[in-house]
Amino acid sequence: ATIMIMGDTCTRGCRFCAVKTSRTPPPLDPQEPGHVAEAISRWGLGYVVLTTVDRDDLADSGAAHFVETVKEVKSRSPGLTVECLTGDFKGDLDCVADMARSGMDVFAHNVETVEDLTRWVRDHRASYRQSLSVLQHAKKVNPSLVTKSSIMLGLGETDEQVMQTLEDLRAIDVDCVTLGQYLQPTKKHMKVDSYVTPEQFARWKEVGEAMGFKYVASGPFVRSSYKAGEFYLKNLASTRKKAEVS
Repeated sequence: ATIMIMGDTCTRGCRFCAVKTSRTPPPLDPQEPGHVAEAISRWGLGYVVLTTVDRDDLADSGAAHFVETVKEVKSRSPGLTVECLTGDFKGDLDCVADMARSGMDVFAHNVETVEDLTRWVRDHRASYRQSLSVLQHAKKVNPSLVTKSSIMLGLGETDEQVMQTLEDLRAIDVDCVTLGQYLQPTKKHMKVDSYVTPEQFARWKEVGEAMGFKYVASGPFVRSSYKAGEFYLKNLASTRKKAEVS
């Protein structure tokens, strides 16, 4: 299951995303962490993804609220594997550190696209290098974390640019990567440049695995929160935590 917290209105306007935007979204609900944890505890899940809109209107981009939600979820469902798909917290590495120490199991943050296309695809407040720094710092603060990122294909990127992106992610010890086809949500969003073939996706999976990623999901319908990978990620996170304890 995937749950989006901190409202349904984002302060950013990425050209690929259909989430509604506003400079002044509604305030956070202080009861949300408890309500989310209670709901999850009743569902009997083994794996959950907590994600969020960007909240640049808040001093900490909502990091404290996110941390509280993770802690509430873990306190009521201690055996649950929690993946957090986070924003970049405006590059504030203290917020990243707080998230990395929250008790989550999988820290996910998406670079979304190759470096050369980032300015055309993502909001101007996001940057490729900033996203890499977020992923790198999370692992530095908590080496037992499983780190994960996602790349959309079909935006006009070249094979050389995709290869460079994978190399950049491996260079900062990102464990898992997903690659999927970009699909235009509405006519207002950026157009699809190309449709990547299943054979090309299969090749990227082979390339990623050969580079040393612990898990690679690559296919036209693969998304960042890809359910087929949950079993593997749960076991990987569990193994990491046991190794840290011993």
